[in-house]
Amino acid sequence: MTFQLAACAEMLWLDKPVPWRAARLHEMGFGVGLWNWADWDLKALERTGATFTIMNGYLEGCLADETGADLLLASARETARVGKRLGVQRLNLHGTGLGDHGLPTRHLDHVAPGMWIRARDTLHRICDMAEEEGVQFTLENLNLREHPGCPFNSTTDVLNLV
Repeated sequence: MTFQLAACAEMLWLDKPVPWRAARLHEMGFGVGLWNWADWDLKALERTGATFTIMNGYLEGCLADETGADLLLASARETARVGKRLGVQRLNLHGTGLGDHGLPTRHLDHVAPGMWIRARDTLHRICDMAEEEGVQFTLENLNLREHPGCPFNSTTDVLNLV
């Protein structure tokens, strides 16, 4: 399997609209990544002709608690449908939603044993939904330096969940 080099359109040319950024990346031969699809004009993104290689796979929620898991699953299903519309190859998950400056919306200094079980169960639900929708999700560990308090933030944690 080969992968196209890509860059997140939301991190480059901050003074330009996101569709312009996506079109420019496409002109340069790069795939395009997105974080917050709900913030952007989907029709304008479609018109760019860009290959959208990855985007955040949910809008809200958390892997490790019941309410958060339900929110994550509902927003992941909505995101899966948007991803199919844009031709996104991979939808990305984290331990919890990210807010301003990439900080977790649910800060955790410690993941309790029951949270591991809930996260595992949530991932099973995500896998079932992904199969129904015909999409692929990835699970990313987010480093503590830039995302302090994000649960399941190490490679070891993510591998243990998987």
